[in-house]
Amino acid sequence: MYAIVRTGGKQYQVTAGDRLKVEKLEGEVGATVELADVLLVVDGENVRIGRPLVEGAKVSATIIEQGRHKKIIVFKKKRRKGYQVKRGHRQLYTALNIDAISA
Repeated sequence: MYAIVRTGGKQYQVTAGDRLKVEKLEGEVGATVELADVLLVVDGENVRIGRPLVEGAKVSATIIEQGRHKKIIVFKKKRRKGYQVKRGHRQLYTALNIDAISA
């Protein structure tokens, strides 16, 4: 059984027991989170497609980490003008452990 969920403006395919990093969600480490934006649920031969969401379907997950990704460098330059800017960015993330998919 697997599901397609939407969180943080992105879509993820998840099954029970998966670990994934998503955009930052509020909550402490060890807290349970329910992802209600379920777009598709597949259970063997039974496929439920949402329009846009599957009614009554939820994915429950546990927060295992709150952190920041590796730093990326943003460098801008205009030739012959003496303009250059160097910035760094570290995106916040939440690591989840998928516990169950309820359809």
